[in-house]
Amino acid sequence: MKLNVLKQDGKKGSTITVDDSVFGIKPNKSVVHQAVVAELANSRQGTHASKNRSARKGGGKKP
Repeated sequence: MKLNVLKQDGKKGSTITVDDSVFGIKPNKSVVHQAVVAELANSRQGTHASKNRSARKGGGKKP
């Protein structure tokens, strides 16, 4: 299979040959969906925060 390589301005550049066993298949929509959902879920990790005892206002011993 031959594919066109585009330049940065969007015009046609060169042509490359790729393997049909990799790029000539029909995409599986459910697998693509799973990959997108996993990537979006992984981008959210590490941003959570919870308040501990010292971060909450009030509730301590009466002065």
